[in-house]
Amino acid sequence: MDQIEITAKETKNPWGAPNKAATPCSLADVMSEQLAKQLDEECSVFPACTNVDNVITVDNVDTSSDLMLAQMLQMEFDREFDTQLRREEKKFNGDSKVSISFENYRMVHPYDDSDSSEDEVDWQDTRHDPYGPDKPTTTPRKGFTGKGRNITTKHDEDVCGRKNTARMENFAPEVQVGDGIRMDLKLSNHVYNALKQHCYTEQRRSARLHEKKEHSTAEQAVDPKTRLLMYKMVNAGILENINGCISTGKESVVFHADGGSLEEKAVPTECVLKVFKTTLNEFKNRDKYIKDDYRFKDRFSKLNPRKIIRMWAEKEMHNLARMKKAGILCPEVVILKKHILVMSFIGLDHVPAPKLKEVKLGAEDMKGAYYQVLQVMQQLFQECNLVHADLSEYNMLWHDGKVWLIDVSQSVEPTHPHGLEFLFRDCRNVSTFFQKAGVADAMNVYDLFNAVSGLQIQADTEAEFIAQIEALEKMNEDHVQKHGRKTTASMNDGGPPISDNEDD
Repeated sequence: MDQIEITAKETKNPWGAPNKAATPCSLADVMSEQLAKQLDEECSVFPACTNVDNVITVDNVDTSSDLMLAQMLQMEFDREFDTQLRREEKKFNGDSKVSISFENYRMVHPYDDSDSSEDEVDWQDTRHDPYGPDKPTTTPRKGFTGKGRNITTKHDEDVCGRKNTARMENFAPEVQVGDGIRMDLKLSNHVYNALKQHCYTEQRRSARLHEKKEHSTAEQAVDPKTRLLMYKMVNAGILENINGCISTGKESVVFHADGGSLEEKAVPTECVLKVFKTTLNEFKNRDKYIKDDYRFKDRFSKLNPRKIIRMWAEKEMHNLARMKKAGILCPEVVILKKHILVMSFIGLDHVPAPKLKEVKLGAEDMKGAYYQVLQVMQQLFQECNLVHADLSEYNMLWHDGKVWLIDVSQSVEPTHPHGLEFLFRDCRNVSTFFQKAGVADAMNVYDLFNAVSGLQIQADTEAEFIAQIEALEKMNEDHVQKHGRKTTASMNDGGPPISDNEDD
């Protein structure tokens, strides 16, 4: 009784607030049935848990320990946290190919969630593959292993061989290196370096071939960009259809096509598409025809090599326009679209007119052809103010009993620094061809040059003749530079429209 009275007394709380006195309770009250019923009724007031999935069911586990219960509850809490985190991760990433992982924020616990396939480890994506081949053993970072006479350095032949074999995995995927690691293959440094250099060379070669295939025009085919331009011409109604390749040359490919319609002008029934090759190899030695031409000199220095090819096509268009205005028989330009020049077809029913080299003519026809060529050369020089610069029996066609000139993309003006030299070369080609063909009236190269140019150059040898030509070219060049001859964008040629709206 004395102890109960002491407990009932109020004791001083160190925090300042008095504690309530504990109500004494006897053992009989604790064991009474009435109190037990009262407690049962109070517990029945709380609602029952309806979510059966959230109830922890544990079989054959001793739950008498509070520690075990706490661990089980913590495991369940971690599982719910990981599920919620996985749901948030999936919602955050969505369908994006680049995803962000919340793996570092997940709870680490020994609970095995066999229902989730996302937690399964894919051994093929890990660095340490337990089923993969064993890597070759190499020396440690200190550079050697062993002691005394048994020391093995990093320069050991076997160690270097295994290391070189392992490095073969870094080669390109298209290089078949085999399964040398499993066979304990040892490659010497000489063999490994040779393989490495070969792989590097093949990669560069493959890259060059891919670049050439994508951005260049092949021998009898066109690259994808050129093909797209041709399709656009057909879709726009300029051409009805493109039939096939007529001829190929060093710098262009010629296709036959059926003409369509244009608002500005009539399109011939049969047309040709002259597609200038976009490979730069053929134009490396031909820039002399355009860089010194005053009509394109200012633009030539500001363009990259591929755009110079478009200028080459534009140059032929303007030259043909001049020739057509002077009445010279040549193809009529329909439209220019980047490096594709559409012209009228010289021939009949898909059959092109033969070249003067290929046709078999009688003596009278050959003589008539010679005088036609002489007249054309004089008109070209005096009326059109042009020099063909590549005139030969291969660039002249025989159609309807007349001579037609083609391929004038390299033609220049007489004021060009090498214009008279080009004219002398043309005269040599023409004179040689007709003299071999048996034309008695064919003049020699010197008389033909004076007849075309109107100059009266007299010389005993070819070297003296060329020296006088070079002196005249020097005078012309000084005169042009002194007066500063200027050009306009249209060249006053009255040429056809240039369609160049597409992007590069």
